[in-house]
Amino acid sequence: MPLQGRVILIDHRKTMHAACRLAFQATGFSMTATETGGHGIEKVRQESFDVALLNLEIPDIPGMEVLKKLKLESPNTAVIVYTGNTAVPYAATAVEKGAFECLAEPFTPDTLARLALKAKSHARRALEDSCIGLELDRKMLSQVLIGRSEPMNRVGRFIRKAAMVDSAVLITGEPGTGKNVVAQAIHRLSGRSDRRFVTVDCEAGTEILLENELFGYADKAIPGTMDIAVGKIELADGGTLFLDNLAGISISLQEKLLKVILGQGIPARGGSPGRRLNIRIITATSRDMSRETGAGNFREELFYRLNTIHIPLPPLRERLDDIPLLANYYTRKFSAEKRLPARDLSQEAILSLKRREWPGNVRELIQILDYAVTTCEGIAIEPRNLPLENTDLSEAPGVPGGHLARLERNEILRILDRFDGNKTKTAKFLGINRKTLREKMERYGINNQ
Repeated sequence: MPLQGRVILIDHRKTMHAACRLAFQATGFSMTATETGGHGIEKVRQESFDVALLNLEIPDIPGMEVLKKLKLESPNTAVIVYTGNTAVPYAATAVEKGAFECLAEPFTPDTLARLALKAKSHARRALEDSCIGLELDRKMLSQVLIGRSEPMNRVGRFIRKAAMVDSAVLITGEPGTGKNVVAQAIHRLSGRSDRRFVTVDCEAGTEILLENELFGYADKAIPGTMDIAVGKIELADGGTLFLDNLAGISISLQEKLLKVILGQGIPARGGSPGRRLNIRIITATSRDMSRETGAGNFREELFYRLNTIHIPLPPLRERLDDIPLLANYYTRKFSAEKRLPARDLSQEAILSLKRREWPGNVRELIQILDYAVTTCEGIAIEPRNLPLENTDLSEAPGVPGGHLARLERNEILRILDRFDGNKTKTAKFLGINRKTLREKMERYGINNQ
């Protein structure tokens, strides 16, 4: 039977341990048992459990105090409490403090196992609901934003505040931190959610192509006719325009964009008169825009107008405490998508993930977890299942090996193809300098004519 989930039983009676272990094994759960509340709290602090079963009459710590600490340590673990003391009105108080259910003894272990299946579904919903922006459609909400750390709570507050106004927003952060997702979240929470969300990658092509994409163009391909293509700025009228990789806009296009922001309308196309538009602009970049402005690469007035609300996204290395939550979400997500048994990560695997610097941020973590779920053959994902060895290229110069090395090679090839072999644009997009890109291409045997 495939593993259904992980359960921890906190009860001082060994007879209860034995009876429940058989019931949970028959249901497909992996069960950990402890005889004290203190040990149970410590286990939940160290490991991930879908369901916790708690005897409120545990002798070492008051049961309600154990419940409180369990929910504090792992808010997304569903807790089922039970008691034989029917004289005390535990049920309402326990549910009020976060318990999924409160049972009165006697009951059969099979009843407890069936209830745990329901509680597991509850735990999964709670895990999804820990994402910021609970009001969003879950199909849109990206798991990049999962987290309960203070940096991610701060991002959530920024998003909600930005959604309440129409001001311009600048989102900054390293590649892989979720800038595109934050932009979508702001739009979906705003009063413009029923209108278009239009995205433009400002580093995806030449200046002429970007100008045509932004402002549209008029093509006199056939004499006496005019084929007019509407630009994305105009398409976003009434909605939100998201300019990704903002620093890629040339000075001349910055001037035209500034006129749009100042209410002077889009440039006329052919015989079409320019008109004012009602758009909300959100921008994103991985580069230091203050430095770009100081170097004369970006117009100061335009930068100030686009930087009304600044949302900095933290790199994953600054919110390592979110890794267990992210890891648990993605292992379940990938298992369901691939129709594989649900697998948890061992504590050793979690510690291995926490030791990394994560230059690729959440995007890199997702790739590793996808690989681990696909290739793991055991009950739990162990460190040996994570493609972490030989993947820090700075520690293994000249050695093109490891799963992530192959992923990086494929990504470089993809971006080179996207920019028609332009190394400067490829390096900027990847957040590295041209020399580093050239070294990586040589290491991976990439021949770029």
